Amino acid sequence: MSDRPVALVTGAARRIGRAIALRLARAGHDLAVHHRGGADEAADTVAEARALGVQAEAFAADLADEAACRALVPAVLARFGRLDAVVNNASAFDHDDLDSFGHAAMERHWRSNTAPAVLLTQALHAHLRERPPVADAAPACVVNLLDQKLWNPNPDHFSYTLSKAALQAATTMLAQACAPRLRVCGVAPGVTLPSGPMDDAHFAVAHQATPLGRSSTPEDIAAAVAYLVAAPAVTGTTLLVDGGQHLLPQARDVYFLTAAAPAVAAG
Repeated sequence: MSDRPVALVTGAARRIGRAIALRLARAGHDLAVHHRGGADEAADTVAEARALGVQAEAFAADLADEAACRALVPAVLARFGRLDAVVNNASAFDHDDLDSFGHAAMERHWRSNTAPAVLLTQALHAHLRERPPVADAAPACVVNLLDQKLWNPNPDHFSYTLSKAALQAATTMLAQACAPRLRVCGVAPGVTLPSGPMDDAHFAVAHQATPLGRSSTPEDIAAAVAYLVAAPAVTGTTLLVDGGQHLLPQARDVYFLTAAAPAVAAG
């Protein structure tokens, strides 16, 4: 069994997931670096984590496949012997709206953004029930990546938003169901990195459209996750890390409200 706490970060090969993984490594966690594709990027994250003095291993899985998702925690336990935190960062983000909504779009987002977080929490909770007490171990934690959009809703990215709303509700219910062995929390980022057809100039405008004049960076999100993982008295709540973006009512997604937004194809 690892002498250090072990964290599983989904979608940890790049972008926000990579920042979260490396922040937890700097805090002393051994790392299970999940990825779906991008094996080379995952290997880079693993190498950087190991250079920080912790153990790290890459694990490939398509979390939208229930069998593959259920196999992930057992694979991590076989490698490290314990698991103390799961960060549900991996996410699908495809555009649709009311006119283009359909079962396929909703199911694709549900299977990527909602169900895996519940299954991985279920698996961690089962592991904690069976695991002998670990001396000086902090209370285990799940952190679900949500979206400030849930506090400032608009009908763009319809299926994505519904899947994150379901994950927000699941965060509350899981915190209730898993106490006292396991804490379950959320982090809601704002405009953090370019996505979809957004170019750098367009992202810069969107990133500054907040009360603080800046939205979140990957490092801001990673710091919030690290805080929650280490905060023994916090469960069932979400940190909004968005520069106050949720305080500005918006009729549409910020992407469509900033200058020169190109058309986005539905679906």
